[in-house]
Amino acid sequence: MSARKLDITRLGGQGDGIAETDSGQIFVPFTVPGDVVTAGVEKSRGTLISVLEPSPDRVTPPCPHFGPDDDEAGCGGCALQHVADGTYQDWKRGLVVAALDARGITAEVAPLVSCAPHARRRVVFAARRTDKGAILGFNRAQSHHIVAIETCVVATTRISQALPALRRLATAVAVGREAFRISVLDAVPGLDIAVDAPFKLTEQDRLRIISAVRAEPLATRLTFNGESLIEKQPPELEFGSVTVNPPPGGFVQASNAAEMVMGDLVTGHLKKSKRVVDLFSGSGTFALRLAQQSHVHAVEADAASLAALDRAARRTQGLKPVSVEKRDLFRRPLMLSELKAYQGLVFDPPRAGAEVQVADIARSTIKHIAAVSCNPVTLARDLEILIKGGYRLTSVTPIDQFLWSSHVEVVALLERPKR
Repeated sequence: MSARKLDITRLGGQGDGIAETDSGQIFVPFTVPGDVVTAGVEKSRGTLISVLEPSPDRVTPPCPHFGPDDDEAGCGGCALQHVADGTYQDWKRGLVVAALDARGITAEVAPLVSCAPHARRRVVFAARRTDKGAILGFNRAQSHHIVAIETCVVATTRISQALPALRRLATAVAVGREAFRISVLDAVPGLDIAVDAPFKLTEQDRLRIISAVRAEPLATRLTFNGESLIEKQPPELEFGSVTVNPPPGGFVQASNAAEMVMGDLVTGHLKKSKRVVDLFSGSGTFALRLAQQSHVHAVEADAASLAALDRAARRTQGLKPVSVEKRDLFRRPLMLSELKAYQGLVFDPPRAGAEVQVADIARSTIKHIAAVSCNPVTLARDLEILIKGGYRLTSVTPIDQFLWSSHVEVVALLERPKR
């Protein structure tokens, strides 16, 4: 590794600063366009050594745990806290623009919808047993090394303030030396905690963990590898005006504020659709909102999430009819004949997108489509299929649900023009 002086000119797709050199591009994490830095360089990767001339767009990170990979403070949870808001927002919106351009899609991309710090209600921590108790934090970028954290400016205030309690619970859980994950959801009336670990518990371990949860006021439920150990009260989330009891470790949108923006975009676009199908519905983020105005058929592969959606719909007065179907849409997408029953459709697939399903949607007569994705690249691929099938892209809205990371949520709205 050799030390070199580098001029940083722009940000790459993962948030690393890029220096253009005679030997090619060099990617240097924790740098900003306009920085002049010294970096240790090995092939196309650089490790920041010092900032010789800081960019006007370099700011002081708000979190004490943010820092370079070789800094013990660097937790790996965020990549861009050191970048000024304007530059950061332009860059994140640019991720969506670039993904669409790569597919030849011309569309006006709306300004980035910002999310404030302390808005993330779903956080996944890494933990491991040590001789002094459990260590709880995040994996350093591209590493299995867990950096312990004392605070988190991304997580909700309740999660951040509960870190000492979560560390005590991790200590109770850590019967093996292997690292494990703790998913924490800030719900009503407290924190919903789901542990995913490579080791097994004895009955004595279970009793110890239950006792530890009872001693922590903020913990309302704890599950271990899908097994419910204790539930003081069922966790609750609000999807529009509908109360849902999410399954342990089930998928929910990471930020409530982002979810509300997404929900408004989807329901507004599909408001004239008498019958709507929600694909990859989860526990009903969109289906239960849409049921206030339309008949909804929700399709989801995860049985627990679908059951939560169904229970919520059945006990809520004033909704239009809601039907549910357990179905793996990657293996068995809805066929053209099945899609004929609907005037509106929303899909929110995993990061891989919905290529196979979208091929059938593109041949359908559905009038209005809302496409939601946390991956602009696969979304652009799916949008290209729909556009080639005759759909018109009417709006694209990027939402900064994953603050200071290289991930961005997108809601794209399409309609089939009248013949």
